[in-house]
Amino acid sequence: MNTSLSFTGPQIIVGLAVLFVGILAIIFIGRMYFDKKSDSGLAGKYQDKKWKSPLEARDKYPDVNVFKWSSLFFRLGLAISLGLIVAAFNWTSYEEEVFIPDGALELEVDLEVEPPRSSEPPPPPPPPPPPVIEEVPEGVVIEEEDFEFVDQSVSEESEILEAPVAMNTNEDAPPPPPPPPPPPKEEVEEIFKVVEDMPRFPGCEDLASKDEKMACSNKKLLEFIYKNIDYPEVARENGVEGTVVIRFVVDEKGKVNNAEILRDIGAGCGDEALRVVEMMNGMSDRWVPGKQRGRAVKVYFNLPVKFVLKVN
Repeated sequence: MNTSLSFTGPQIIVGLAVLFVGILAIIFIGRMYFDKKSDSGLAGKYQDKKWKSPLEARDKYPDVNVFKWSSLFFRLGLAISLGLIVAAFNWTSYEEEVFIPDGALELEVDLEVEPPRSSEPPPPPPPPPPPVIEEVPEGVVIEEEDFEFVDQSVSEESEILEAPVAMNTNEDAPPPPPPPPPPPKEEVEEIFKVVEDMPRFPGCEDLASKDEKMACSNKKLLEFIYKNIDYPEVARENGVEGTVVIRFVVDEKGKVNNAEILRDIGAGCGDEALRVVEMMNGMSDRWVPGKQRGRAVKVYFNLPVKFVLKVN
């Protein structure tokens, strides 16, 4: 038979509250008792009594002397202290049970992000109208014009005039300045999808191997997500279930940026998953950033969040 005691936090709080109320009740009852005694004519009762010492009843009469109960209150205090020590040693804290769906980090298909569409170009101008062919009425004769052809052929005896040479009047003018260099191209920092060391959720850096750290990181990430997520009431009432996918960037300092919804199932589930992801920047510890060739880089992270209604 297991005889060990265990007390939860709420039980200890209730016990301390009962103890506090009990102490207040003892103080209140004691005050009423001594007030009643002091009003019962103690001066007349002990008027002709001879005391062994003049100091014996100088301040208090024996009827209202609380020090005669000191041994009782001392034992009561020892009992209360012993009870508090036993409760402290048997205080048991239970971890909150977090429901994590099966295969919570498994993506069913690879997600390809559709590039943002630019504004559509304006439509081309309409084609010109076809030429109108005018019909020549019958009986009208079109007069032919006479053309004179001039022979422009060149023979050996033909005289060819040379073109005049342009005079250079700006022989001493400086050459034109060279054109300005083109503006430098803006360097766009690359965001990796896969790196040698993928980002990890914090709290597992005391482990030895990389595989152990990754497994522990995934476990703590799922506990954080499903501990803080609230199933939307609209989705619960309509039986909406499915997987929401959130994509975000873990930068070189372990901060979560650019969180967005890649897949949504509606009924507020996507917004709820996005809210929980954005809570990560409020943690005391940051993500362990991903590394490529030993250098911390920005890495995309696709996080599936499964909404599954528990059957009681």
